[in-house]
Amino acid sequence: MPNQEPFYTVTQLGAELGITVRTLYFYEAQGLIAPRRAGNTRVYTQRDRARMILILRGKRLGFSIREIAEYLELYDADPTHEEQLKVLLKAVHNRIHRLEDQRLALDETLIELRNIEQQTLTTLEAKKQ
Repeated sequence: MPNQEPFYTVTQLGAELGITVRTLYFYEAQGLIAPRRAGNTRVYTQRDRARMILILRGKRLGFSIREIAEYLELYDADPTHEEQLKVLLKAVHNRIHRLEDQRLALDETLIELRNIEQQTLTTLEAKKQ
């Protein structure tokens, strides 16, 4: 008996990945996944599932749709995955730098807000006396 690749319906894949059907349709519309059709029914393969896992991971890490699309295109084009890994490394470095900049800005904002909070509390205390 031949070993057949498992297929998923949109509902099954969504449930397995913890996402909505609408999310799958969105990524299909963006061209990141391309399910097969069985009549009017979308049929997702293991490849689609693997791509969705990469897409969701990329989104969770803050990568744009464009960055994720570039990564996936390289995956298909380069069987050695060397170019893909270089692009991924560059994207990861860029993301780390953006997050570090955001953290610095956030820390500065928190310091300023705490100063304002303290000044406000001091002013309120002085008005009570």
